Amino acid sequence: MTDLGSYVELDGRPAVRFVRTYPHPIERVWAAVATPEGLARWFPATVDIDLRPGGVVSYGNDPYLQVEPGRVLACDPPTYLAISWGGDELRFQLESLEDGGCRFTLLDLIDARDAAARNAAGWDVCLAELGKHLAGQPTQGPHSSTAKPWRPCYEAYLAAGLPSGAQVPGVGA
Repeated sequence: MTDLGSYVELDGRPAVRFVRTYPHPIERVWAAVATPEGLARWFPATVDIDLRPGGVVSYGNDPYLQVEPGRVLACDPPTYLAISWGGDELRFQLESLEDGGCRFTLLDLIDARDAAARNAAGWDVCLAELGKHLAGQPTQGPHSSTAKPWRPCYEAYLAAGLPSGAQVPGVGA
């Protein structure tokens, strides 16, 4: 497995971070990560988002989690979006590259350290769907049978030493 995310701590808070580079302009990647239509292709829930600081973010249709509405914590199109999602804070940072591509960094500030391996595996699956979407390939979302399998991702993060132990929704205690 390549492109594993990493465990970091930011201001004492546990987080998982992913960096991906895409051969697409920043505006295209922004549309994929900051609009309901784009998010529908790869994010683990449907999202309705009011893209302004303080705006409401509504989540639905995640088969494993029922999350209360979140908030837009910061928004600077097309380079930065921070939103709350349950007890987590998601930060999406985009940077234009000289070759016309875009570097995308996803930082998930998690509510519990032992959720790092679980969440990292989930984001790994989601980001594989984002990559397919940006490449113009069909996607059916991270919960579909055509998505990258979660279990091998989780095992790779365990092998890499990410903190673990949190309950895995849909798998049992």
